[in-house]
Parts: sequence; structure tokens; C-alpha cells
Amino acid sequence: MKATFDQVSHQCSKVVTKRYSTSFALATKMLHPSIRSHIYNIYGFVRFADEIVDTFHDYDKEVLFDKFEKELEDSLKDKISLNPILNSFQYTYHKYKIPRHLVDSFMKSMRMDLVKNIYRTDAEYKEYIYGSADVVGLMCLQVFVKGDVEEYNKLKESAMALGSAFQKVNFLRDVKADFEELNRSYFPNTNLKELDEVSKKRIVDEIKADFKKGYDGIVALPADAKFGVYTAYKYYYKLLNKLQSTPSLEIKNARIRVPNYQKFGLLARSYVKFKMNLV
Repeated sequence: MKATFDQVSHQCSKVVTKRYSTSFALATKMLHPSIRSHIYNIYGFVRFADEIVDTFHDYDKEVLFDKFEKELEDSLKDKISLNPILNSFQYTYHKYKIPRHLVDSFMKSMRMDLVKNIYRTDAEYKEYIYGSADVVGLMCLQVFVKGDVEEYNKLKESAMALGSAFQKVNFLRDVKADFEELNRSYFPNTNLKELDEVSKKRIVDEIKADFKKGYDGIVALPADAKFGVYTAYKYYYKLLNKLQSTPSLEIKNARIRVPNYQKFGLLARSYVKFKMNLV
């Protein structure tokens, strides 16, 4: 029965999320069961696309990406795919009527990573951030509001800001890998080879502004989604604070992390605030 195949597909997306990002998986687990699997499905899709351009160095990435894009197109058209990750994503895509332009913008930014290494202008930087992060937040928002157009439009800007904040934290945390291993520089007008405290402060201040705007949307989210998104917000804000207090030289030489005991502490405190209606 196809129902069995669909169930296996959803489980595959869940496994991908848990194996690639314990932090995101923990936050997703805090969502209501009715929407949880759909966020796994979205993450599985974006994770696989990102893996092609970031890690498959011994293969022809462009050929692999072309194949993946073709399979994606077929899955959205046929409402089925033998690739379980794409099969689960197309299910969520159709169930919540995710706008096609969000998917197209995401794939465009991922393709940019195949050919572009340095983002020299704010316009290039913002275009990449929109496609690689903002639209992912908007896909999730479409699930959170269950396709309600009015609620989606009301929370759209905040969801984009939160997506931007998460992505920029990742950029700052992964400066060493992006610059030294992939030869990428996302932050415009910034010399990552000689990252200094002034440049780091400018980046941190920009991310904090995104977080502030994103938080305004979190408090207005439906109850089914609020605790999970708030948990992710608290984790990434903690990571940003660690990056802010870490000397620039150390950021360039090591990947800063939040230990598991601190993650679970954040989870516990977030739960208390949520239950007391303080979010």
C-alpha cells in the first residue's frame, strides 16, 4: 500500500533531521504532533539540496543537483517520488499549499553555491539569504498557520527575519569551514581572513536586529507551533551570545558549539516560560 511507503518516507525525513541537526530536531520535537512531521519533511528536503552543494566534493555536484532538481519537479507534478525525502516533501507541499516561488527561490540560492564564492554587495547577500533561509521560514510558517492567508501575511516579515537570523548565526559559526574548506565568503565588505572585533560586532548587531523582529512573530504564532519555534530561537540566541563573547581569532580557528547540558537547560527554561504564558 502507498500509505506504507508514505509512512516510510516521513520516517526518512525525521531520521535526516535527527542525524544532521540535533538542535533543530529537538526544537521540532516540541511542536504539536499534528505539524511535527511536516517540518521534518521540509528540513529533509532543504538538507539534501544543501548537502549536494556543500559536501559531495568527489562527485560532479552540478550533475547531481540537476538530477535532484528534475526529481523535485517531477515529484511536485506527479505527487509521488521514489526518493523518499522528495516524496515526503511533496506531500507537505501539496497539503499546505506551499507557494511554488518559495521552492524556486530556495533552489536558486542552492545553485548559486555551485558557482559563486564571494558575495560582495548587500544586494547579492540579501538575495542569497532570502533564498537559502527566509523562504524556509516561510515554508514552515505556511504549515504553522495551516495555510491561513491572513495569518501568513501578518507573520511573514517576522518569519523571514527569524530565518535570516538563524542563517547568519550559522554563517558566523561556520566561518572557518566556509572560508577555508569551501572558499566562500557570505558577509559583504568583510575580510574573513582577518576578521576583527569591529566586523564581528557589526555582524552580531545585524543578527540581533533580526532576532528582535523574529521574536515579535513568535509571540503571535499558534499554540501548536509557538513552543517549538521559541525553543529554536533560544538555542540560536544562546549560540550568538557565545560567538559574541568569543575572540574573533578563535571563531576563525574553531567551531563554536552549545553543549548538550546547556541545550537541555534552555529547553527546561523555555518550557517554564511557555507554560506560564510569558512568551
